[in-house]
Amino acid sequence: MRLFPSQADPLRERTLEGKADQKILLIPVRGIISDAPKVGIVRTQPSIVQEVVSQLRLAEEDKNVKAVILKIDSPGGTVTGSDILYNEILDFKNRSGATLVAALMGVAASGAYQISLPADYILAHPTTVTGSIGAIMVRPRVTGLMQKVGVGVEVSKSGKNKDMGSPFRATSPEEEQILQDLTDRLGSRFVDLVAKHRKLAPELIAEISTARIYLSNEALRIGLVDEIGYLDQAIVQAKKLAGVPKDARVVIYRRDEYPNDNIYNTSTRSVGKGSLISLPLPGSLDQIKTGFYYLWPAVAMSD
Repeated sequence: MRLFPSQADPLRERTLEGKADQKILLIPVRGIISDAPKVGIVRTQPSIVQEVVSQLRLAEEDKNVKAVILKIDSPGGTVTGSDILYNEILDFKNRSGATLVAALMGVAASGAYQISLPADYILAHPTTVTGSIGAIMVRPRVTGLMQKVGVGVEVSKSGKNKDMGSPFRATSPEEEQILQDLTDRLGSRFVDLVAKHRKLAPELIAEISTARIYLSNEALRIGLVDEIGYLDQAIVQAKKLAGVPKDARVVIYRRDEYPNDNIYNTSTRSVGKGSLISLPLPGSLDQIKTGFYYLWPAVAMSD
Protein backbone atom coordinates (compact mmCIF):
# COMPACT_ATOMS: atom_id res chain seq x y z
CA MET A 1 0.00 0.00 0.00
CA ARG A 2 1.53 3.30 -1.09
CA LEU A 3 1.56 6.17 1.36
CA PHE A 4 1.57 8.75 -1.43
CA PRO A 5 -0.46 7.53 -4.42
CA SER A 6 -0.20 9.61 -7.58
CA GLN A 7 -3.27 10.82 -9.43
CA ALA A 8 -0.91 11.31 -12.37
CA ASP A 9 -1.20 7.57 -13.06
CA PRO A 10 -2.83 7.41 -16.50
CA LEU A 11 -6.29 6.00 -17.10
CA ARG A 12 -6.07 2.70 -18.93
CA GLU A 13 -8.77 0.72 -20.67
CA ARG A 14 -9.90 -2.51 -18.98
CA THR A 15 -12.26 -4.99 -20.61
CA LEU A 16 -15.06 -6.22 -18.36
CA GLU A 17 -16.81 -8.48 -20.86
CA GLY A 18 -17.11 -9.18 -24.59
CA LYS A 19 -14.60 -9.78 -27.38
CA ALA A 20 -15.64 -7.73 -30.43
CA ASP A 21 -13.79 -4.65 -31.67
CA GLN A 22 -16.70 -2.32 -30.94
CA LYS A 23 -16.81 -0.98 -27.38
CA ILE A 24 -19.37 0.17 -24.82
CA LEU A 25 -17.67 2.45 -22.28
CA LEU A 26 -18.94 2.46 -18.70
CA ILE A 27 -18.30 5.70 -16.75
CA PRO A 28 -19.22 5.73 -13.03
CA VAL A 29 -20.38 9.09 -11.62
CA ARG A 30 -20.53 8.85 -7.84
CA GLY A 31 -20.63 11.48 -5.10
CA ILE A 32 -21.25 15.20 -4.98
CA ILE A 33 -20.75 16.83 -8.37
CA SER A 34 -18.26 19.69 -8.24
CA ASP A 35 -15.42 21.11 -10.28
CA ALA A 36 -13.38 21.53 -7.09
CA PRO A 37 -10.87 18.82 -6.16
CA LYS A 38 -11.61 16.49 -3.26
CA VAL A 39 -9.37 17.49 -0.37
CA GLY A 40 -7.94 14.79 1.88
CA ILE A 41 -5.80 15.03 4.99
CA VAL A 42 -2.61 15.15 2.92
CA ARG A 43 -3.52 14.58 -0.73
CA THR A 44 -6.20 15.88 -3.05
CA GLN A 45 -8.08 13.93 -5.70
CA PRO A 46 -9.48 15.16 -9.01
CA SER A 47 -13.00 16.52 -8.97
CA ILE A 48 -15.83 14.45 -10.40
CA VAL A 49 -16.04 16.91 -13.29
CA GLN A 50 -12.34 16.50 -14.10
CA GLU A 51 -12.45 12.72 -13.82
CA VAL A 52 -15.52 12.29 -16.05
CA VAL A 53 -14.31 14.79 -18.66
CA SER A 54 -10.93 13.01 -18.82
CA GLN A 55 -12.73 9.77 -19.63
CA LEU A 56 -14.93 11.43 -22.25
CA ARG A 57 -11.82 12.83 -23.95
CA LEU A 58 -10.25 9.37 -24.11
CA ALA A 59 -13.46 7.91 -25.50
CA GLU A 60 -13.65 10.57 -28.19
CA GLU A 61 -10.19 9.60 -29.42
CA ASP A 62 -11.21 5.94 -29.77
CA LYS A 63 -13.42 5.40 -32.82
CA ASN A 64 -14.30 1.92 -31.58
CA VAL A 65 -16.23 3.41 -28.64
CA LYS A 66 -19.75 3.32 -30.05
CA ALA A 67 -21.70 3.98 -26.85
CA VAL A 68 -21.17 5.38 -23.36
CA ILE A 69 -23.13 4.39 -20.27
CA LEU A 70 -23.12 6.87 -17.40
CA LYS A 71 -23.59 4.87 -14.18
CA ILE A 72 -24.89 7.59 -11.86
CA ASP A 73 -25.15 7.43 -8.07
CA SER A 74 -25.15 10.99 -6.74
CA PRO A 75 -27.38 13.46 -4.86
CA GLY A 76 -26.31 16.23 -7.26
CA GLY A 77 -23.85 19.01 -6.62
CA THR A 78 -23.03 22.63 -7.21
CA VAL A 79 -25.03 24.50 -9.83
CA THR A 80 -21.93 25.32 -11.84
CA GLY A 81 -20.29 21.90 -11.49
CA SER A 82 -23.50 20.17 -12.60
CA ASP A 83 -23.94 22.56 -15.50
CA ILE A 84 -20.33 22.12 -16.67
CA LEU A 85 -20.66 18.35 -16.63
CA TYR A 86 -24.04 18.46 -18.41
CA ASN A 87 -22.55 20.64 -21.14
CA GLU A 88 -19.42 18.48 -21.50
CA ILE A 89 -21.54 15.34 -21.86
CA LEU A 90 -23.80 17.04 -24.40
CA ASP A 91 -20.82 18.30 -26.40
CA PHE A 92 -19.21 14.84 -26.34
CA LYS A 93 -22.38 13.28 -27.70
CA ASN A 94 -22.67 15.87 -30.48
CA ARG A 95 -19.00 15.66 -31.48
CA SER A 96 -18.54 11.91 -31.32
CA GLY A 97 -21.93 10.69 -32.49
CA ALA A 98 -21.74 7.97 -29.84
CA THR A 99 -24.89 6.57 -28.27
CA LEU A 100 -25.39 7.76 -24.70
CA VAL A 101 -27.29 5.81 -22.03
CA ALA A 102 -27.76 6.88 -18.41
CA ALA A 103 -28.16 4.19 -15.75
CA LEU A 104 -29.53 5.69 -12.53
CA MET A 105 -28.55 3.74 -9.42
CA GLY A 106 -29.41 4.33 -5.74
CA VAL A 107 -29.77 8.11 -5.93
CA ALA A 108 -29.65 10.22 -9.07
CA ALA A 109 -31.18 13.45 -7.87
CA SER A 110 -31.03 17.10 -8.86
CA GLY A 111 -27.73 17.88 -10.65
CA ALA A 112 -27.10 14.14 -11.04
CA TYR A 113 -30.34 13.91 -12.99
CA GLN A 114 -29.36 16.99 -14.99
CA ILE A 115 -26.24 15.28 -16.34
CA SER A 116 -28.40 12.40 -17.59
CA LEU A 117 -30.52 14.68 -19.79
CA PRO A 118 -28.35 14.45 -22.94
CA ALA A 119 -28.76 10.65 -22.90
CA ASP A 120 -30.59 8.87 -25.70
CA TYR A 121 -32.06 6.55 -23.09
CA ILE A 122 -32.42 6.80 -19.30
CA LEU A 123 -32.82 3.62 -17.27
CA ALA A 124 -33.54 3.68 -13.53
CA HIS A 125 -32.90 0.88 -11.06
CA PRO A 126 -36.14 -0.38 -9.42
CA THR A 127 -35.12 1.35 -6.17
CA THR A 128 -33.70 4.57 -7.64
CA VAL A 129 -34.61 7.88 -6.01
CA THR A 130 -34.49 10.73 -8.51
CA GLY A 131 -36.09 14.13 -9.13
CA SER A 132 -35.34 17.07 -6.81
CA ILE A 133 -35.38 19.25 -9.92
CA GLY A 134 -34.63 22.68 -8.54
CA ALA A 135 -32.04 24.85 -6.87
CA ILE A 136 -31.12 25.49 -3.26
CA MET A 137 -28.88 28.05 -1.63
CA VAL A 138 -26.95 26.91 1.43
CA ARG A 139 -25.50 29.45 3.84
CA PRO A 140 -24.51 29.18 7.51
CA ARG A 141 -25.85 31.29 10.34
CA VAL A 142 -23.60 31.80 13.39
CA THR A 143 -25.12 34.88 15.04
CA GLY A 144 -26.63 32.87 17.90
CA LEU A 145 -23.32 31.18 18.68
CA MET A 146 -21.47 34.49 18.55
CA GLN A 147 -23.87 36.02 21.05
CA LYS A 148 -23.36 33.11 23.43
CA VAL A 149 -19.58 33.42 23.39
CA GLY A 150 -19.57 37.22 23.36
CA VAL A 151 -17.94 37.66 19.96
CA GLY A 152 -18.93 40.23 17.34
CA VAL A 153 -17.88 41.23 13.82
CA GLU A 154 -17.56 44.76 12.49
CA VAL A 155 -17.95 45.32 8.74
CA SER A 156 -17.16 48.28 6.50
CA LYS A 157 -18.80 48.01 3.08
CA SER A 158 -19.01 50.01 -0.14
CA GLY A 159 -22.67 49.25 -0.87
CA LYS A 160 -25.67 48.36 1.25
CA ASN A 161 -25.89 44.83 -0.18
CA LYS A 162 -22.16 44.07 -0.12
CA ASP A 163 -22.39 41.72 2.89
CA MET A 164 -25.70 40.19 1.86
CA GLY A 165 -25.88 36.59 3.05
CA SER A 166 -23.25 37.15 5.71
CA PRO A 167 -23.33 34.49 8.45
CA PHE A 168 -22.59 37.18 11.02
CA ARG A 169 -25.96 38.96 10.92
CA ALA A 170 -29.60 38.34 10.13
CA THR A 171 -30.74 38.68 6.51
CA SER A 172 -33.11 41.56 5.86
CA PRO A 173 -36.43 40.92 4.04
CA GLU A 174 -35.11 42.80 0.99
CA GLU A 175 -31.95 40.68 0.90
CA GLU A 176 -33.94 37.50 1.40
CA GLN A 177 -36.06 38.40 -1.62
CA ILE A 178 -32.96 38.97 -3.76
CA LEU A 179 -31.47 35.61 -2.77
CA GLN A 180 -34.80 33.86 -3.32
CA ASP A 181 -35.09 35.42 -6.77
CA LEU A 182 -31.63 34.15 -7.73
CA THR A 183 -32.49 30.67 -6.45
CA ASP A 184 -35.81 30.65 -8.34
CA ARG A 185 -34.12 31.67 -11.59
CA LEU A 186 -31.51 28.93 -11.28
CA GLY A 187 -34.28 26.44 -10.50
CA SER A 188 -36.29 27.57 -13.53
CA ARG A 189 -33.25 27.10 -15.74
CA PHE A 190 -33.03 23.49 -14.58
CA VAL A 191 -36.74 22.88 -15.15
CA ASP A 192 -36.45 24.36 -18.65
CA LEU A 193 -33.66 21.89 -19.49
CA VAL A 194 -35.83 18.98 -18.36
CA ALA A 195 -38.74 20.28 -20.45
CA LYS A 196 -36.46 20.62 -23.48
CA HIS A 197 -34.90 17.15 -23.29
CA ARG A 198 -37.82 15.09 -21.98
CA LYS A 199 -40.69 16.79 -23.85
CA LEU A 200 -42.99 16.78 -20.82
CA ALA A 201 -46.58 18.05 -20.83
CA PRO A 202 -47.20 21.39 -19.05
CA GLU A 203 -48.98 19.75 -16.12
CA LEU A 204 -46.00 17.46 -15.56
CA ILE A 205 -43.61 20.40 -15.76
CA ALA A 206 -45.65 22.05 -13.01
CA GLU A 207 -45.38 18.88 -10.93
CA ILE A 208 -41.60 18.53 -11.17
CA SER A 209 -41.20 22.26 -10.48
CA THR A 210 -42.04 21.53 -6.83
CA ALA A 211 -38.57 19.89 -6.69
CA ARG A 212 -39.89 16.78 -4.94
CA ILE A 213 -38.15 13.42 -5.18
CA TYR A 214 -39.57 10.36 -6.95
CA LEU A 215 -39.11 6.61 -6.86
CA SER A 216 -38.34 5.04 -10.22
CA ASN A 217 -41.92 3.94 -10.97
CA GLU A 218 -43.15 7.50 -10.41
CA ALA A 219 -40.31 8.87 -12.54
CA LEU A 220 -41.35 6.49 -15.33
CA ARG A 221 -44.96 7.67 -15.10
CA ILE A 222 -43.92 11.30 -15.41
CA GLY A 223 -41.45 10.64 -18.21
CA LEU A 224 -38.21 11.40 -16.39
CA VAL A 225 -36.90 7.93 -17.29
CA ASP A 226 -37.52 5.51 -20.15
CA GLU A 227 -37.29 2.15 -18.41
CA ILE A 228 -36.93 0.49 -15.02
CA GLY A 229 -34.31 -2.22 -14.93
CA TYR A 230 -30.80 -3.24 -13.99
CA LEU A 231 -27.36 -2.28 -15.22
CA ASP A 232 -27.08 -5.27 -17.54
CA GLN A 233 -30.28 -4.11 -19.25
CA ALA A 234 -28.69 -0.69 -19.79
CA ILE A 235 -25.79 -2.45 -21.50
CA VAL A 236 -28.17 -4.40 -23.74
CA GLN A 237 -30.00 -1.18 -24.62
CA ALA A 238 -26.74 0.64 -25.39
CA LYS A 239 -25.66 -2.14 -27.76
CA LYS A 240 -29.05 -2.10 -29.46
CA LEU A 241 -29.13 1.68 -29.95
CA ALA A 242 -25.52 1.77 -31.13
CA GLY A 243 -26.09 -1.08 -33.58
CA VAL A 244 -23.16 -3.16 -32.34
CA PRO A 245 -23.00 -6.95 -31.95
CA LYS A 246 -24.02 -8.66 -28.74
CA ASP A 247 -20.39 -9.56 -28.00
CA ALA A 248 -19.25 -5.92 -28.17
CA ARG A 249 -16.74 -5.26 -25.43
CA VAL A 250 -17.84 -3.47 -22.27
CA VAL A 251 -14.84 -1.44 -21.14
CA ILE A 252 -13.97 0.93 -18.33
CA TYR A 253 -11.06 3.30 -17.73
CA ARG A 254 -9.07 2.68 -14.57
CA ARG A 255 -5.74 3.76 -13.11
CA ASP A 256 -5.12 0.27 -11.73
CA GLU A 257 -6.06 -3.29 -12.52
CA TYR A 258 -8.55 -5.15 -10.31
CA PRO A 259 -8.80 -8.90 -9.88
CA ASN A 260 -12.25 -10.25 -10.78
CA ASP A 261 -13.34 -6.83 -12.05
CA ASN A 262 -16.98 -6.24 -13.02
CA ILE A 263 -19.53 -3.57 -13.98
CA TYR A 264 -20.40 -2.72 -10.37
CA ASN A 265 -16.93 -1.51 -9.44
CA THR A 266 -17.05 2.31 -9.27
CA SER A 267 -13.39 3.04 -8.48
CA THR A 268 -10.53 3.95 -10.79
CA ARG A 269 -7.87 2.95 -8.23
CA SER A 270 -7.48 -0.44 -6.57
CA VAL A 271 -7.70 -0.97 -2.83
CA GLY A 272 -4.16 -2.32 -2.73
CA LYS A 273 -2.79 0.99 -3.97
CA GLY A 274 -4.84 3.24 -1.79
CA SER A 275 -3.28 5.66 0.63
CA LEU A 276 -3.08 5.32 4.38
CA ILE A 277 -3.00 9.07 4.81
CA SER A 278 -4.75 10.47 1.75
CA LEU A 279 -8.14 10.03 3.36
CA PRO A 280 -11.22 12.13 2.63
CA LEU A 281 -12.68 14.23 5.38
CA PRO A 282 -15.60 12.55 7.19
CA GLY A 283 -18.87 12.62 5.28
CA SER A 284 -19.58 15.17 2.58
CA LEU A 285 -19.88 18.25 4.77
CA ASP A 286 -16.42 19.37 3.68
CA GLN A 287 -17.83 19.68 0.15
CA ILE A 288 -20.95 21.67 1.14
CA LYS A 289 -19.92 25.30 1.22
CA THR A 290 -21.96 28.48 0.95
CA GLY A 291 -23.42 28.72 -2.53
CA PHE A 292 -26.07 27.57 -4.99
CA TYR A 293 -26.67 23.86 -5.54
CA TYR A 294 -28.60 21.45 -7.71
CA LEU A 295 -28.59 19.02 -4.80
CA TRP A 296 -30.83 16.84 -2.65
CA PRO A 297 -29.37 17.88 0.71
CA ALA A 298 -30.89 15.07 2.78
CA VAL A 299 -28.51 12.58 1.15
CA ALA A 300 -25.58 14.94 0.68
CA MET A 301 -25.32 15.70 4.39
CA SER A 302 -24.99 12.01 5.26
CA ASP A 303 -23.04 10.70 2.25
